Amino acid sequence: MMVNGMTLRHLRYADALARHGHFGNAARQCAVSQPALSMQIKELEQLVGTPLFERSSRRVEPTEFGHAFVLRARAILSGVAELEHLSRAARDPFTGTLRLGVIPTIAPYLLPAAMAGLAMRFPDLQVSVRETVTARLIDDVRDSRLDVAVLAMPVAHPALTTLELLSEEFVLIRPSHDAGKPVPNRRQLREMRLLLLEEGHCFRDQALSFCDLRPADPREVLDASALTTLVQMVAAGMGVTLIPQIAVGIETERANVDVVRFPRPQPTRTIGLVWRASSPLERRFREIGEVVRQAAERARDQFAPGA
Repeated sequence: MMVNGMTLRHLRYADALARHGHFGNAARQCAVSQPALSMQIKELEQLVGTPLFERSSRRVEPTEFGHAFVLRARAILSGVAELEHLSRAARDPFTGTLRLGVIPTIAPYLLPAAMAGLAMRFPDLQVSVRETVTARLIDDVRDSRLDVAVLAMPVAHPALTTLELLSEEFVLIRPSHDAGKPVPNRRQLREMRLLLLEEGHCFRDQALSFCDLRPADPREVLDASALTTLVQMVAAGMGVTLIPQIAVGIETERANVDVVRFPRPQPTRTIGLVWRASSPLERRFREIGEVVRQAAERARDQFAPGA
């Protein structure tokens, strides 16, 4: 219980509503019904004696007072999370729930082996996984809604600690009838129908950078929300794409495509782990990073692209 009857639940619901601007989306994040969240927000506004949010038919926005209130609520929630981490750091074995975030171009290929490794290393640890794009993961780790996140480096944020885990190549996926042809260079790729992930995925930006393309450059393209879709588009003869090496084994197993590596210097990315710099669980997170690194190496090395 907090001052004047406010609770941490009130603060969490207010934080979620401010982030999503929508009662339904905030309720889904908090794993409660929309009426329950709405009732808690109304109760909180009664406790503070003034409206926190302006409601409209399209969006919910914090009032001026609501902005200031939510900023302080987030600081309190982060402090509580760090107290929980401090308590867990003092216990052995490592128990509780690990809130793990992973970007979509890593999650399907890493998680099976990583979850098995974590279960073996920390048998009493429960792992909760959130898969979303890099920007959201960084916000969630920074604001203590996630404990750690696996994503592509670099991540430059003063509130976060980063641990590099491994590097991997990007490989070219092209229609099977192109097998044996010379590997296109960057200039030639710019002239081809390059299929990419939709905006918001860091892998899209990395592919554009390798091809010396800007996001605004006009080109004939089809964007997708998943690597699986890109590979199937290539198999249908709709263009070419780049995917990370970690994804090749799964994505090309049943797709009639040609997989080739680029000549040196190959495009690469570095996978890393991030957590709040102030967390007292750094030692545990580094242990988790080692488990994740081993799982990622196994997934990556299932396919070693030929020269």
